[in-house]
Amino acid sequence: MARFATGVAVVTTRHGGTDHAMTANSLTSVSLDPPLVLFCVRRGGRFHDAVLAAGAWGVSVLPASMEDAGRFFARPGRPEAGAATRWPRHRGRSGALLFDGALAVLEAETRAVHDGGDHVIVVGVVTALGTPSDGRPLLYQDSRYRTG
Repeated sequence: MARFATGVAVVTTRHGGTDHAMTANSLTSVSLDPPLVLFCVRRGGRFHDAVLAAGAWGVSVLPASMEDAGRFFARPGRPEAGAATRWPRHRGRSGALLFDGALAVLEAETRAVHDGGDHVIVVGVVTALGTPSDGRPLLYQDSRYRTG
C-alpha cells in the first residue's frame, strides 16, 4: 500500500476535559446519504480509547503548509496537553478542535466500530463540514510526505 498516495488529516476528539489528536491517512468517504466517513485507529493507544469513549470527533484535512502538524500528531508518545496550541484552531460543535488552516474540516458522531486487525475502523455520520482555506494538499506516499 506504500505506493498508494493518500491525503493527510488530523483527527481530534475531546474526552475527560482533554484534547486528543492523531494523524490519519486512512480517512474515507463511505456514503453520501447519509453522509458517512471512516478512519482507522490503532488498538490500545490513547487516541483509540479517547475517541471511542467520546463518541464524536473532528477531522482537519491538511494542506502542504501544515506538514509540521501532520508529523507532530503522528509521533507516538508525544504529550497531549496543549499540543494543538502551535496552530490556529477553533472548537467545533462537538467540542473537537479543528484547524483554521485546513483545506476541509468535518465533525462526526460515531455510528459503528468494526474490527480491523491491530486497528479498529471507526465509522461516523457527518454532522458539520466546511472548507476554511485553499492550498495544495499534503499527501503521503512511500513513507514520505509530498504535495499535490
